Amino acid sequence: MSTRRAFLQNSTLCLAGLGGLQAADAGVKPLLRVGLMTDLHYADKPPTRTRFYREALAKLDEAVEVMNREKPALVVELGDFIDQADSVEKEIEWLRTMESHFARLAMPGHYVLGNHCVGTLTKQEFAANTKAGGGFESIEAAGVTFVILDACFRSDGTPYSRKNFDWKDANVPKAELSWLESTLGKAGGSVIVFAHQRLDADKAHAVQNAAEVRALLEKSGKVLAVFQGHSHKNDYQQIAGIHYTTLVAMIEGSGAENNGYALLDVLADGSLRVNGFRRQVARMLADA
Repeated sequence: MSTRRAFLQNSTLCLAGLGGLQAADAGVKPLLRVGLMTDLHYADKPPTRTRFYREALAKLDEAVEVMNREKPALVVELGDFIDQADSVEKEIEWLRTMESHFARLAMPGHYVLGNHCVGTLTKQEFAANTKAGGGFESIEAAGVTFVILDACFRSDGTPYSRKNFDWKDANVPKAELSWLESTLGKAGGSVIVFAHQRLDADKAHAVQNAAEVRALLEKSGKVLAVFQGHSHKNDYQQIAGIHYTTLVAMIEGSGAENNGYALLDVLADGSLRVNGFRRQVARMLADA
């Protein structure tokens, strides 16, 4: 059994608030730091019972300020950057507004497509009005491969756009699965995966063929963790030694105290430290 596989199978989770991380863990300098945020759902429209759409701009500004101060190598937004509008023109306007705030990052920013990102827009329109790749991609930094997945496809392989889908019918199509298998095979070191729809056992918010995706991640023996959004709540599961961490949605609740985002530290021993801000839970994903 490889050292990497042994680590994945025997790893465990320690939960704490940010101030509760053990001093020894909190003081260890990371090899690499990545900023994470998800589910901002910006829209210029009145709030619902729990979602305060216009406040997403101020919440994003706070997160960007922290990222620029802490200087991660990159920042990843895990989907639902905007909410759905009643016209393409209005949704592009909202997207450009959000992009103007996200672009204040001093480091590269990357996007995972969420169902609301392409509820009205096509993936090409989303990409044309941001710096997004428009789908799935991989990024390498400090020897770590970061994989961004796109599950915004119907079960028949049709990409989401123009309100053509049921949000519960999220799938990673065959061509992307082949790309994923190839990318994992080529990765020279550890891999961390980013997704919007959940790849763990949360059935209500899961990718329909999540088990097929997980099988590829497990087979590679290289994947440390998956970070995802979509269900709007802090959550965690471990499946076959891989950590599945769901981040809290930034849209939920009014005021700065209801914000939530994270800095992910990749440590030299292969463990991961999630530094949570506001309502985002801090987690230490470490060898047992």
